[in-house]
Amino acid sequence: MKDRFPKKTTLSIGDGANDVNMITTAHVGVGISGLEGQQAARSADFAIGQFRFLKPLLFIHGREAYRRNSYLVLYNFYKNIIFVLPQYWFGFSSAFSGQKLYEAWLYQLYNVAFTAFPIIWYALFDQQYERDRLLSKPGLYRIGLRNECFGTRLFWQWFFYATA
Repeated sequence: MKDRFPKKTTLSIGDGANDVNMITTAHVGVGISGLEGQQAARSADFAIGQFRFLKPLLFIHGREAYRRNSYLVLYNFYKNIIFVLPQYWFGFSSAFSGQKLYEAWLYQLYNVAFTAFPIIWYALFDQQYERDRLLSKPGLYRIGLRNECFGTRLFWQWFFYATA
């Protein structure tokens, strides 16, 4: 499948030692701890205990991980643009003399205050929809297929937010 459709992402699901090659070859591998042993679960990207956990893994955790990670990347670009642009413009006014705009401790405080805390808060408490709604409406999963949370347009949109 990877040779036939090189731009598609593959998912493999298996529960035994005979599935290990398939799981490791796919872009995303899910191993199920089963009667045949732990080989599939140990070689997989994600391990689950039973097949019934597969639907929540894909439609809740997969969707939310994509959405949150996309916003994490965009936010980090945004934060760094806000941090670097004043230094860049300060270089012009100081004739690129090497003079510092910020004290060294401010660099660290900025990164902790504006990188760690907002993202931790966001990752812990943000949920776009309730679990039941995500499971009952699989169409909500299409945000990843349509690349709605990450792409060139969104990158430039966040870039302009940072410069405005």
